[in-house]
Amino acid sequence: MASEVVQRARWRDVFGHAEFRALFVAGVLSVAGDQIARVALSVLVFERTDSAGLTALTYALTYIPDLLFGPLLAGIADRYPRRGVMIVTDVARAILVACMAIQALPLIVVIVLLLALQAFGSPFNAARAATLPAVLPGDHYVLGKAANDMVVQFSQVLGFGFGGAVVVAVGTSGGLLLDAATFLLSAALVSYGVNRRPVPRAGTDAPRSSYFRDLADGVSLVARTPELRSLVLLATIAGFYVTVEGLAVPYAHEIGHGTTAAGLLLAASPAGAVVGMWLITKWAPTQRMRLLGPLAVLACVPLVFSFGAPGLVATVALWALSGLASAYHLPTSAAFVQAIPDGRRGQAFGVASTALKTSQGLGILLAGLLADRWSPTVALGTMGAAGTCAALLAGSAWARARRAGTGASEMRTG
Repeated sequence: MASEVVQRARWRDVFGHAEFRALFVAGVLSVAGDQIARVALSVLVFERTDSAGLTALTYALTYIPDLLFGPLLAGIADRYPRRGVMIVTDVARAILVACMAIQALPLIVVIVLLLALQAFGSPFNAARAATLPAVLPGDHYVLGKAANDMVVQFSQVLGFGFGGAVVVAVGTSGGLLLDAATFLLSAALVSYGVNRRPVPRAGTDAPRSSYFRDLADGVSLVARTPELRSLVLLATIAGFYVTVEGLAVPYAHEIGHGTTAAGLLLAASPAGAVVGMWLITKWAPTQRMRLLGPLAVLACVPLVFSFGAPGLVATVALWALSGLASAYHLPTSAAFVQAIPDGRRGQAFGVASTALKTSQGLGILLAGLLADRWSPTVALGTMGAAGTCAALLAGSAWARARRAGTGASEMRTG
């Protein structure tokens, strides 16, 4: 990529940026609050309905709006000052969660509020993602994103135990009010810790087109640019290896273990990812870019061994290796955001995020169907083999696009 940075950043340099510290802590609060809210909502729905199915459906609704509203609302971050977008959406989410804590509300109203809550997350995440490159220059951005992603992965390793303890201590309404407080704290951090910036320019002096035209342009920009297109393809390989999360419980039972073993299996991949992200920040930026394809392949290959139904220890090691290699997502997403013109970053982020989450949802769904038809071991082995082939193709596309971009850069500077 023509914009590669050859100097590797250091952690103390990244956390030396006051604006990044504010955004980082705001992100930590958001993750912690969401964990507590998901547990509280699950408990709330189960207490009212005594239905495991409705409880699972409500939990699923915390993800579905991202698919529906991701590309639709992410462009708001390109049309308004991003600091303001983050503050307004945080305050709106605090109000919505506080309303959900009202015990007298009918369940259907709580679900509608939940959908609105998740919808407001799309412009917030897009604005935050688009602001980070302006706060952290060059390779500092890669380390800053690594710090954020590690927090998310750690939350998965720890699971929902902390959230469960909070709900037991303060009740479902108390848990939801605590979540509302995290949004208000996040808004305060952004308000006092992030500098004001004008609305990002669209890249030309022409007036902005309509919102939906901008949406179409964002999709078109990604689709017609080889570098961006191949980076999105690499990201969607996650749809193959993320299937371990959906099948951990039935897989554990198939190999002769129970729920405790399933917990170990679920922790293996995110634990490996944390280690992988730490390691990948030690590499030179050019080395990271060269290894995106091979690491995507390596993230899928361990699943192929599922055909042999290895024991618990071997499976934990294999899934941890897959998670470690999945750290290629860090430089992939960083390169994607940095390659987008500032005025298009919010919209393009929404497009890429939706593609990633769609691939993950479809991958888990397909793996579940295969497991019902045959077995979890066959399903995971099949997804691993298919993912390996897809990763080879995506890696080849990235290598071609990168060579073409480097060649064009050399011609311009020659």
